[in-house]
Amino acid sequence: MVALDPLRPDPQRLVALGGGHGLAASLLALRHLTPELTAVVTVADDGGSSGRLRGEMGILPPGDLRMALAALCDDTPRGRAWHDLLQHRFTSRGELDAHSLGNLVLAGAWAQTGSVVAGLDLLADLVGARGRVLPMAAEPLVIEADVVRTGQPDLVVRGQSRVAVTSGRVSRVRLLPEDPEMCPETLAAIRAADWVVLGPGSWYTSVLPHLQVAPLRAALHDAAHLALTLNLQQQEGETDGFTAADHVRVLRDVDPDLRLDVVIADPAWVDDVTALEQVADELGARLLLRQVRADDGTPRHDPMRLAAAYRDAFAGTWGDVGPEAEARLGSDPARARAAGASAVTGAGASPAAPVHAHPGSPARDRG
Repeated sequence: MVALDPLRPDPQRLVALGGGHGLAASLLALRHLTPELTAVVTVADDGGSSGRLRGEMGILPPGDLRMALAALCDDTPRGRAWHDLLQHRFTSRGELDAHSLGNLVLAGAWAQTGSVVAGLDLLADLVGARGRVLPMAAEPLVIEADVVRTGQPDLVVRGQSRVAVTSGRVSRVRLLPEDPEMCPETLAAIRAADWVVLGPGSWYTSVLPHLQVAPLRAALHDAAHLALTLNLQQQEGETDGFTAADHVRVLRDVDPDLRLDVVIADPAWVDDVTALEQVADELGARLLLRQVRADDGTPRHDPMRLAAAYRDAFAGTWGDVGPEAEARLGSDPARARAAGASAVTGAGASPAAPVHAHPGSPARDRG
């Protein structure tokens, strides 16, 4: 693997929060920047293989944790082999159908070690993961959402798998239990991190939950620096009709005390730079517009482009927003340059911390 910067004796400690493909996208980028990387993963999945194992064995849903481990496998032949094995899904006429091999291995590791964290660390060591994977809570969670429907009665939808595909507009989400047992290692990692990264991912079911548990929210308030990575488009069922600025407003409404250092967005999706910059500024953040979308036409973050954006954000390096953003912003290049410049000088935002002497799609994988 070719790192963007040489790894030095004192690499930054980075923590990424989320779940599913969104968290995998940030991990695929961040692993280029440091070996001191921790993934903090949502544990509310109730669909597919994860839901079945959760229900049958009373364990944490392993799917998002497995996907994070797979994303941290390196690019050597051995690492790619482990990635593919963890992600392998069985097809059969029996009980194994649709189960993920990695989910079963994780369940076995937990049974062998008697500890969620020890089991995750064991598997991470086995596959040579370039970082650590931890759960956001030590017990399974349930997501419950209030859904507003045009011309129909409002609904209360329970379960992550149902919330993610609900018809209507999600107006509020809750976690059950409200005060779950926490993982001490998770809280310690966040407080020890130089930077914590939130998003991208399913906004209501992978990103917001991290702000809805009091101890985790308090740890994020104590974090040295916090970066928010926006999605590349709306997500059907969760964020229909949302603008880029709406995504940030939802976080602000859930946690008015939240303070960010930087918001990273792809200019191709930002329809109103001023609105996004304003809501970012309300949370104390600068806006960094960078082309982080892959070139294959899918709503997927390109790992190297996203890694470069993180590197520059962490180092306080700000550049042009690019021709695609100029086209989006209008025919006046000066306006595009102003948008980029305003990201550097957001009111109330302090300079980003320098690097200390030294590295998709919001759609979810169902279980």
